[in-house]
Amino acid sequence: MSMLHQLGEQVSRLHDTTLNAAGGPPVAQPAATSDTDRTAQLWHWIHTNHFFNSSLWAEEDLARRTTVSAEEIAQNKRAIDKFNQARNDATERVDEILLTELGLVDAASAQTDAPVSKVPAGARLNSETAGSIIDRMSIMALKIHAMRAQTQRTDVDQAHRDSSQVKLDKLLQQRADLGQCLDELIADTQAGKAYFKVYRQFKMYNDPRFNPALVAERAKQQG
Repeated sequence: MSMLHQLGEQVSRLHDTTLNAAGGPPVAQPAATSDTDRTAQLWHWIHTNHFFNSSLWAEEDLARRTTVSAEEIAQNKRAIDKFNQARNDATERVDEILLTELGLVDAASAQTDAPVSKVPAGARLNSETAGSIIDRMSIMALKIHAMRAQTQRTDVDQAHRDSSQVKLDKLLQQRADLGQCLDELIADTQAGKAYFKVYRQFKMYNDPRFNPALVAERAKQQG
């Protein structure tokens, strides 16, 4: 499974490369793909997850503005909700592809709410999924990119740059740790020692059928 060899390093490289190419968040959105190859699909959804995380990052910055109208901030909040839902959806797709590639679920059922397990007996359940680690690595890449920019500012004193460098070094170590954990989880699943599941997020606040405020709003409009 060459697509899984040193996956942590490959993921970090994609995150950094797309951020550098874009000059910062948000990164370019990957083009839609009809490629059925699992490797191509995996990288498409890892990139898509990073795109939505970077879009969230940019909107979160805008939502902190204090000199714009409340309507503009409301628009930021709606965009944040939309991007967060899409980010979670992409994370689930990454897990579905990895679980299929690792032979832990039946491919035909991977995208359903009841995937058919093919987990070997005795394997331990890992509470964090591979997709969620990749999602965290995406956020860490955004923090690294932003903190590195702080170390290069010319409008602040050296103490600010030095403090930022300390933080940058720590962020780089934290991301390296996540990449190692990802590789170890993949290795343990390949050895039949561990497995993970797709965890559906069921973001109820985005669904007008479940959000009580939206249910009440709709009932009032219909009444």
